[in-house]
Amino acid sequence: MSRVVLVTGASGGIGRALCKRFLDAGDTVLALDRDAAGVQQLADELGAVRLEPLAADVSDPAAVTAAVARGTAARGPVDVAVANAGGALGTTLARTDAESWRRDIELNLNGAYYTVEAVRASMIERKSGALVLIGSVNGLTALGHPAYSAAKAGLVSYTRALAMELGPHGIRANIVCPGTVKTPAWRARVDQHPKIFEELSKWYPLGDVATPEDIADAVQFLASPQARVITGVALPVDAGLMAGNRLMANELTLDPF
Repeated sequence: MSRVVLVTGASGGIGRALCKRFLDAGDTVLALDRDAAGVQQLADELGAVRLEPLAADVSDPAAVTAAVARGTAARGPVDVAVANAGGALGTTLARTDAESWRRDIELNLNGAYYTVEAVRASMIERKSGALVLIGSVNGLTALGHPAYSAAKAGLVSYTRALAMELGPHGIRANIVCPGTVKTPAWRARVDQHPKIFEELSKWYPLGDVATPEDIADAVQFLASPQARVITGVALPVDAGLMAGNRLMANELTLDPF
């Protein structure tokens, strides 16, 4: 089954894995990113005739709408939309100001809304569609980056509204909430602190953190017919982080697991 899949934030670590996963499944991908050179490089690297590179900033609703219109004119209407674009600025409240707060909300929350709006009417008209938003465990509990976290928490509520209101039109909506993911965005931190993943892994019951491919696997499933009655779900893909605090439990019970 070949579908047209829109992926935003396509040239980042998770975005690239998403594009490759859907292409490998035989789908056509509209790869959207604000980095025009990056998304073109992605197209060149994957060498896929079924990938349409699109340049637009998801925080600009007119630009997103125009880019998606270009993509659908070339490849057909969108069957699956993955709102993946995101990023974080202020690490703490003390390091957050009004401008960084606005930018985090605009990119992470409003950008997903603009992305969905660019495909919603077409999906309703065709009575079919799958929406997968990329959230974060930061939207489920406090883990720093307060503006980013607030935006990701908003996405959980927004996803449920989409599932409730668009379900009668045959459209499903789910959100994947990654924990730490080994993306290129971590490269600078790893250079400064080579053991950072080893130290972070102690918080994860599985003793490891996710790869971009792990996130792509979850998204592909939620977008597939195998998930046809799954909607409104917030799925942590986090090596067990949200299951509980293992280190605190050890101290409370004085009985290491």
